[in-house]
Amino acid sequence: MRLTILGGGGFRVPLVYGALLGDRAEGRVTHVVLHDLDAGRLSAVTRVLAEQAANVPDAPEVTATTDLDEALRGADFVFSAIRVGGLEGRANDERVALAEGVLGQETVGAGGIAYGLRTVPVAVDIARRVARLAPDAWVINFTNPAGLVTEAMSRHLGDRVIGICDSPVGLGRRIARVLGADPTEAWIDYVGLNHLGWVRGLRVDGRDELPRLLADARLLGSFEEGKLFGADWLQSLGAIPNEYLHYYYFNRETVRAYQRAEQTRGAFLHDQQARFYARMADPEAPALETWDGTRAEREATYMAENRETAGAGDRDEDDLSGGYEKVALALMRAVARDERATLILNVRNRGTLSVLDAEAVIEVPCLVDANGAHPVAVDPLPGHATGLVCAVKAVEREVLSAAGSGSRAAAVKAFALHPLVDSVQVARRLVDGYTAVHPGLAYLG
Repeated sequence: MRLTILGGGGFRVPLVYGALLGDRAEGRVTHVVLHDLDAGRLSAVTRVLAEQAANVPDAPEVTATTDLDEALRGADFVFSAIRVGGLEGRANDERVALAEGVLGQETVGAGGIAYGLRTVPVAVDIARRVARLAPDAWVINFTNPAGLVTEAMSRHLGDRVIGICDSPVGLGRRIARVLGADPTEAWIDYVGLNHLGWVRGLRVDGRDELPRLLADARLLGSFEEGKLFGADWLQSLGAIPNEYLHYYYFNRETVRAYQRAEQTRGAFLHDQQARFYARMADPEAPALETWDGTRAEREATYMAENRETAGAGDRDEDDLSGGYEKVALALMRAVARDERATLILNVRNRGTLSVLDAEAVIEVPCLVDANGAHPVAVDPLPGHATGLVCAVKAVEREVLSAAGSGSRAAAVKAFALHPLVDSVQVARRLVDGYTAVHPGLAYLG
């Protein structure tokens, strides 16, 4: 089977390849094609993969190319993991937003809108090329903002594009671990949009164990989300939110912490990864060792400002191992081999959430087989969650409208309607600020 990875010079590609090396079953991936616009980054990552495969018999062959059409032809699966504008673009997203006193995180609020506005046109072009050059391929979208980008691509690929994220998986795993349950055997009742969802139940042998967790403040304080949100707030909600909801529930404190930080997350990653790729220019540098040390530092500092705001301390070691590559491999296996699986994915709604239309991409448990991912029926969201989901989906639709039409007015509307942007005037200044620093937004008239 042939797998193409778009953004193949990206830092997290070795996580995907490492997962592939552990797959020995029939029908596994035998050829990986890496595509990136930056030949130097491709070379660096290819070296890391070569060291990963050094002692693995019959490891998947790896080739690299800067030609997108060449990369797509003959693909069975396409992983889209692009970052339009690079990490410099992410750092600019954060800086412009924080200067206006609003959140600049790459998937949430103003920063997420800016990232979406410059990513959607590129993602749509990729979707059209896949439809023309590899019409039977399945696209697994890693590109953030994952729900928004998946919805943009679905307009050209239908249900053959599926978005993934490791946040719901990690959340479910942590809750199961605290309750003494096997995460692989538990049913996680999770629903929402990407980076905007809630666990409302965790069933083991038909019994919902979440009420036991919510009733015990000590247990609630023993894992990441309990430390972030506090036991009292989780008990008030009657659910466990995705960690990204910290940006909504504690917005003022988080923005203040980001403004006080020596570096934004994007600036930190930009500098850190620049050092990694510069080191890899030395042919004598130990590729895998260098990458692994950089990865460990990256994971340990994830959402550091949020944890500082909440007094949550350092991340648990068990939470530093990533996970999105495991979701991707499980999804690919289920589709390619008809190995039925249940995974939390970003897919078209199809009536699952009655408050949204059928084409809206949501994040819910899905049954996956050779015919793709099928969302499982879920109970309606409570009022407060419904309000947030509908508001943010409306923003996403304005982003799609602006990206499709080039309308500056639609872009302003997207910013102004977001719950974390508090003024139309701020929205206008954000559009001005972002178009000034992002060449990829020159299309906004």
